[in-house]
Amino acid sequence: MNKILPYLWYPAIGVAAIAAYGFLLRAGMSPVIAAYIPISLTALTILVLERIFPAHTHWRASKAEIQADAAFVAVVQVALPRFLGIFSLLAIARWTHDHTPSKAWPHSWPLATQVILMVLAVDLLRYTLHRACHRYPLLWRLHEVHHSPEILYALNVGRFHPIEKALHFALDTVPFLILGVAPEVIAGYFLLYSVNGFFQHSNLRLRYGWLNYVVGSAETHRWHHARDPKIASCNFGNTSIVWDLVFGTWYLPPHENVTDIGVENRAYPKGFLSQMAAPFRDRRA
Repeated sequence: MNKILPYLWYPAIGVAAIAAYGFLLRAGMSPVIAAYIPISLTALTILVLERIFPAHTHWRASKAEIQADAAFVAVVQVALPRFLGIFSLLAIARWTHDHTPSKAWPHSWPLATQVILMVLAVDLLRYTLHRACHRYPLLWRLHEVHHSPEILYALNVGRFHPIEKALHFALDTVPFLILGVAPEVIAGYFLLYSVNGFFQHSNLRLRYGWLNYVVGSAETHRWHHARDPKIASCNFGNTSIVWDLVFGTWYLPPHENVTDIGVENRAYPKGFLSQMAAPFRDRRA
């Protein structure tokens, strides 16, 4: 059974989260609440499971790491998106009031199909930004915060500098608000993105099999967090891995594991406030 479970965690919990979202929508809940409930339950489940079935026993998070990551989740993943959401809605309110939803988006398609389309569209935009973050020093300074942890576990999925998170928001939310995409579609996208992200960064013992060619998996993403930047220049996909396959950046060597993760600078600051300031420090000192 222990050999089978690593293949079951991701599809079983993922399907349960999607089913819960659909059920809560049909029960009349708002898309935000319908998405947040299964996302939160998924996160809690993974945090418990990775303590019982860890992929790497030495990737146990310390109290300090948990505190820092909890701060990132609270500020960057919860508070900031809500602020940006209100800001962007106010900014485009008059435009959307005077216009009908854009015909550039297939509003009549089934909900599931629209969500998949949004996943692929967002991932193409985010893939481009992600590769740029690894290529251009100014962007890397922001993205380095995300790569700074030396262990992977579910909670550090939220470790992003707020400025980089704002760039994400400009790509994965604003264009779809302008297109008039239904709230149920946008919430459905964020459900898949969040659930996959918690798995992607988890220390849970996972095996994806053929799904490694479909989703941004924990198995592929761990290689992206390798300390060696030459190795880490791969698997840029977020929810899906499609664009890595298209552009030749998919990488998963058979029968190998990567455990040395983090950034080249082993003295990189670890705390929340110090990482907020890290991109702006003079590195010549």
